[in-house]
Amino acid sequence: MKPYRIVTLLVVVSAFTLAGCANTVRGMGKDVNNTADAIEDSVN
Repeated sequence: MKPYRIVTLLVVVSAFTLAGCANTVRGMGKDVNNTADAIEDSVN
């Protein structure tokens, strides 16, 4: 395999991995926000 193909493959795999992480972090932020809202509602 030629070196530029390996580098291209690594870039593509890295991009998909980072996109997956971004979705996970965004989802976790929504979960934390929903938990905070639920706690606030239960206190009131």
